[in-house]
Amino acid sequence: MAVFALVDCNNFYASCEKLFDPRLEGKPVVVLSNNDGCVVARSAEAKALGVPMGAPWHQLRELATREGIIAYSSNYSLYADMSNRVVEVLGQFSANLEVYSIDESFLDLSGYHGLNSAGLHGYGVEIRRRVAQWLGLAVCVGIGTSKTLAKLANHCAKKGLAGRDGVCDFTVMSEAKLSNLFATIPVDQVWGVGRRISDRLHEMGIETVRDLRDADAETIRARFSVVLERTVRELRGVSCVDLEEVAPTKQQIMSSRSFGLYVYDLDELREAVASYIAKAAEKLRAQDSLAGAVQVYIRTNPFTPKEPQYQRAVTLPLPEPTADTRVLSRFAINILKGIYRPGYAYQKAGVVLTELQPRKLRQQSLFAHEAGDERAQSVMNAMDSINAKWGRGTVRISAEGLNNAWQMRRGRLSPAYTTSWRELPAVKAC
Repeated sequence: MAVFALVDCNNFYASCEKLFDPRLEGKPVVVLSNNDGCVVARSAEAKALGVPMGAPWHQLRELATREGIIAYSSNYSLYADMSNRVVEVLGQFSANLEVYSIDESFLDLSGYHGLNSAGLHGYGVEIRRRVAQWLGLAVCVGIGTSKTLAKLANHCAKKGLAGRDGVCDFTVMSEAKLSNLFATIPVDQVWGVGRRISDRLHEMGIETVRDLRDADAETIRARFSVVLERTVRELRGVSCVDLEEVAPTKQQIMSSRSFGLYVYDLDELREAVASYIAKAAEKLRAQDSLAGAVQVYIRTNPFTPKEPQYQRAVTLPLPEPTADTRVLSRFAINILKGIYRPGYAYQKAGVVLTELQPRKLRQQSLFAHEAGDERAQSVMNAMDSINAKWGRGTVRISAEGLNNAWQMRRGRLSPAYTTSWRELPAVKAC
């Protein structure tokens, strides 16, 4: 019988911020989106104060002052590094693991039933204990005979609906107990059931998880999709969704950001587009792929309708598929020059690499220079290695510039505690 566990870090971004600053213990903490706009993560204390997800920070200033809410800019390098460390720890508990998101991972626990006297619940408790002891982060563990059930069990563990010690194991609960529990959980809490689908399910009288589990699978498939039919079967304990131990290759790679300040000048836009291309190309090489086309888009702020508006996107096929940052940047900047119009306050730019193909399946051109391709690949490999060791941007193309006045606002950014030698946490002995 298949058995899965979903391990989810509690309030992950906010917990990472608290981890290296003892002064934040017990205080409400929120993490803000790009340009310090909206709340994207909340500590338990901030949730208790009623801070809603997605709330604009400027609307919370009065509450923050009154209740002592502390806000941080998104520290992506810190969160990514801590996520990787959590995955390393979880890898000691299962040979088969799928990283589902930055704070969630599925573990295949099939055959682990007799691992210790406490069973799977005890195994989940040990996972929580080790992550907490080694990394200082709290996690919840949900266990079920399908990925959908494991995700739902994790929800129950996190909300205190079932289980104990932050672990909920559906495999030891009776059918009657599970049925009663599912009758109390709204259907929109099921993995993959969003607002639009749940509204349609409500029209059919399907309000709870139990209603969906007991629905006719063929009818669900006919009215919705084979995906939702699989969800119904997974709720019945039939595993229909396999573990993805290797992340699927992306079909397109996008890199974009809203600017911290409006950009008017072509030179600053050029720096931004070159920087985005560099990030996208790095991801492209990481999955050992080549891009056959580049898209560049620019736009003004659509939420200021009284200001002149302009947006444009152009996709350009490349003569040869490539992962060379220098080549991709040259074509992207040429696109930018063609779509740029002076006199507008640009709020965002972005690039998209499309028509991706594996490097090993590349079809050589009659005009390709094999030695030149090898040298280009060696240069890119060297650049990636240096940046991986010393930090992104240590080596970069000249088109990215040095000013970067267009960079997004992150005025509340915490130190890169784990990824920068200059920002390591300091401990002083009294």
